[in-house]
Amino acid sequence: MHKGLNGGRIPVSGPWITAREVDYVRDAVASAWYAQANVYHDRFERAFAAYTGAAHAVALPSCTAAIHLSLLALGVGPGDEVVVPDVTWIASAAPVSYVGATPVFADIEADTWCLSAAAFEACVSPRTRAVIPVDLYGGMPDLAAISEIARAHGVAVIEDAAEALGSSRDGRRAGSFGTTGVFSFHGSKTLTTGEGGMLITGDDAIHARVLRLRDHGRPPGDRHFLNAEIAWKYKMSAMQAALGLAQLERIDELIEKKRLIFDWYRQRLADVPQIRLNAEPAGMCNSYWMVTVILDAAVGLGKEAVMSHLLENMIDSRPFFHPLSSLPAYSDLPQAAAARARNRVSYELSPYGVNLPSGLLLEEADVDRVCAVLRSLLGTGAR
Repeated sequence: MHKGLNGGRIPVSGPWITAREVDYVRDAVASAWYAQANVYHDRFERAFAAYTGAAHAVALPSCTAAIHLSLLALGVGPGDEVVVPDVTWIASAAPVSYVGATPVFADIEADTWCLSAAAFEACVSPRTRAVIPVDLYGGMPDLAAISEIARAHGVAVIEDAAEALGSSRDGRRAGSFGTTGVFSFHGSKTLTTGEGGMLITGDDAIHARVLRLRDHGRPPGDRHFLNAEIAWKYKMSAMQAALGLAQLERIDELIEKKRLIFDWYRQRLADVPQIRLNAEPAGMCNSYWMVTVILDAAVGLGKEAVMSHLLENMIDSRPFFHPLSSLPAYSDLPQAAAARARNRVSYELSPYGVNLPSGLLLEEADVDRVCAVLRSLLGTGAR
């Protein structure tokens, strides 16, 4: 059993690495060259496609690259609009600007904290080409409703499942609802390759286009370096693919630990009326990538104050994402000003949300300590 963190500084996240991962990476370093260079890529992609139920999976250096390639393969470009939830990491929206299109920020649901289907529909215009619903912190929006609206308006769906590998809704895995689904394997994620990502799709043409665009415009299988167009260099290393494959072979164990960690928090904070934790609506299985608390505004404590108090007690945390429309990066975008005026839920929740330590090496005693400090701050006493 891995060693707990009780007594020392508790990090906000972190992976669970075993001898399997080390052995696979060691083998990749020694043997995955020349004719064997793609062996681990092929194994990782096939296993990932099987896990998610996709026809195709493409290993990439990041989820950001997967979104960028999705937009390019769909032909999204200047003059087009892409709807994204206002509350997410900027990587969900930045690739929209990479292709010269315009992001439109829609409000989120009060319970899942994910894109509201009604808010999405209200943002659709004749220029809307795609929507990027985000599975925030392991939760998932009403993707059936979002998909229906998208079909009615001829809008493509790129499901950003960066934070939700292992989650499901209505019997379908996270990432499987869109024309493409995209994932992150950053060091903080449930399955990690250090840095890395994956794109899945059931569309043969999209898959073929992505393969060309991610390799400097070379047609798949090209051995003569006859580039058909100017494109990008978006490839994962063999060592990353080996690490990812080993982690994927343990995915049920990793998700089980994430759900156990959330249950530890739920048990210890269930009687604290001033907070809400991640939701798991009927029909959803939440992988709880980040255990998150939203404080009641009446408490009078913003996320910065909570994070500062936790840090004073050697506990790391993260802020609930700021609305994208509030970021300096989008200060000159007219669509951001419109979003600030209309996205009520995003602006009500964001100031009071904190991601608590959720790393896979957490032990129950570590969660005891986090909850004791949080309860002390809220004046609820020991449970």
